[in-house]
Amino acid sequence: MKVRRSQPARLGLFLLAAIWMLVVLPASVRAAPYAAFVMDARTGEVLHSRNADTRLHPASLTKMMTLYVVFQAIERGELSLDQKIKISKHAASEPPSKLGLKSGSRIQLRYLIRAAAVKSANDAATALGEAVSGSEAAFARRMTRTAKSLGMTRTTFKNAHGLTETGHMSTARDMSIMGRHMLYDYPQYYNLFSRRTTNAGITEVANTNRRLLGAYKGADGIKTGYTRAAGFNLVASAERGNERIIATVFGGKSTASRNAKVAELLDLGFRRAPSQAPLRKPSKPNYVPGDGPIIVAGNQDAPKGAGKIIRLSGAVKTSYRPKMRPGADPAPVLVAETPASTVDMSEDIQLALQAAQTEETTASAASTAVSDALVPTMRPAARPQAVAYAKPEPEVVTRVSTSGGRHWGVNIGRYTSRYKAEKVLLQTALAEMSSLDGSLRKVVRRPTGFDANFMGMTRDTADLACRRLQSRNMTCFMIGPS
Repeated sequence: MKVRRSQPARLGLFLLAAIWMLVVLPASVRAAPYAAFVMDARTGEVLHSRNADTRLHPASLTKMMTLYVVFQAIERGELSLDQKIKISKHAASEPPSKLGLKSGSRIQLRYLIRAAAVKSANDAATALGEAVSGSEAAFARRMTRTAKSLGMTRTTFKNAHGLTETGHMSTARDMSIMGRHMLYDYPQYYNLFSRRTTNAGITEVANTNRRLLGAYKGADGIKTGYTRAAGFNLVASAERGNERIIATVFGGKSTASRNAKVAELLDLGFRRAPSQAPLRKPSKPNYVPGDGPIIVAGNQDAPKGAGKIIRLSGAVKTSYRPKMRPGADPAPVLVAETPASTVDMSEDIQLALQAAQTEETTASAASTAVSDALVPTMRPAARPQAVAYAKPEPEVVTRVSTSGGRHWGVNIGRYTSRYKAEKVLLQTALAEMSSLDGSLRKVVRRPTGFDANFMGMTRDTADLACRRLQSRNMTCFMIGPS
């Protein structure tokens, strides 16, 4: 005998089944894990923390690091804001959110930055990474190295946009640290994150964070993020009077609930932060070289993205100095120099070098004359005229020894031509002889220009030279053995 269930009974069974599924399904499927972190941006003091060190999916919060590395590259002369970037097929094929870039097209770097910062465009982020490092994978490695130098100890990046990928993880604490460095290390670009709309070259784009910017007093950034695995993420910063708070949320359930939670955390921060506190900006890290193959001095065919400049070494096989005329006395070697460049040095540089050598020779002669006058009795007796001795062979030095830990150097910029790089190196060497004495001037060709380096230094002398050059308002960073 068949028992027919009524419609209300069948509805009840469906509801029971739905409830059972919610109980049985793992939490990771139902909702993304929640984490929160609040800090006083002025001092870095922690004001609130919950699951802040749990490694979670950052989603498009990733683009803060993407942009930070791009700003770093601009600062170092690797790229310029007006430079036109060719869009690869890989970048153009990224899923939304995207700007709509076409494979093979070209667009100025400044528009890619705006699209990534304001619209959170994935195609723009990938194009930025490829422009800096040649490939998105190499760029992701640079992002991770930069994160470690900022103190983001539990963060690993695998791409430039933040779409879910195995191993691409961060924490609420690390992303708050990232936001603080973005604020203080590159304040000239920070206003991008508060723009409600902006011109991205091919279209006008709206800010993904415009609701919080419009609703919360003092909010001026920074970055939103969403994927199914991450939930609704946000790193927000707000300033009221002398106080500035950074609040981070991972795993929000919706845009509205996430914004409400962030507003609550910002309010908490303003209540707990002192009204007066000293501004202690975070230390801006030096550029961390790449992880590509070793570049030996003079190797201009190294692949793009390779950055391990380790040492200058090797026996000299060919002398680049001209042969002496018969009967001429050998001239003293005054400067340890690299082989002559294929580009002629300008007349003013040659004159400067001659003047420096003349001053050194004159000073040496004057010192000898004074010594002769003060201590005449200490001079050795003249050799007998009949004694014959061989003339010394001229010594040619084209490399600086790297024994004793002299594997370090300093970079003073990237220039558009070898001539400009050599000119700056010579002028710098003449202006800062005391700390650069004994170093080797080396121009290294890169795909985006010519690096001006002083090599063959110890770590201490390289650090001293950089600090002295920076005191002269010159750009300088150290090049290490790894």
